Amino acid sequence: MGDEVKLLDFWPSMFGMRVRVALALKGVPNEYVDEDLRNKSSLLLQMNPIHKKIPVLVHNGKPICESSIIVQYIDEVWKDKAPLLPSDPYDRAQARFWVDFIDKKLFDGGRKIWATKGEEQEEDIVLIGYYTWFYAYETIGNFSIEAECPKIMSWVKRCLQNESVAKSLPDPKKVCDFVLQMKKKYGLD
Repeated sequence: MGDEVKLLDFWPSMFGMRVRVALALKGVPNEYVDEDLRNKSSLLLQMNPIHKKIPVLVHNGKPICESSIIVQYIDEVWKDKAPLLPSDPYDRAQARFWVDFIDKKLFDGGRKIWATKGEEQEEDIVLIGYYTWFYAYETIGNFSIEAECPKIMSWVKRCLQNESVAKSLPDPKKVCDFVLQMKKKYGLD
């Protein structure tokens, strides 16, 4: 097919992880470019001039931004592999609803765990939907997701049985080290 696929990303990004998993599940060869978000590359700024954020999928020189849109794009372009989204319009709408819910609700709750401390941190420990960050949340928040959310962890374990999914995700301990460094940088330790 001769596709040139490049992913501009940052390794602990939950949003980038969903794109990496989608590419892996579809078997799409790609060049991975790990961005330094404090010193964004000219390519990132050129490919996403509005938000200047990762992830950005560059397909044959054309940028696609926003992770949920990228996943839909991957599903539509590489149709030869099993679909990522349901074919039924209602089921597809439901899947998009949950993506929106995760992006709007869970991300903020997870950020409050690592970017706050004391009572402020305790008042918003909610359902966490980002597995590779779970270890960091548990370490910093001093709680067990397995104990608090066994159904989520059961789902995580089922997902990790898929080799493409498991290989696409960074080591949770590496993510935790990164989060601890960020806490220290922002004086939150």
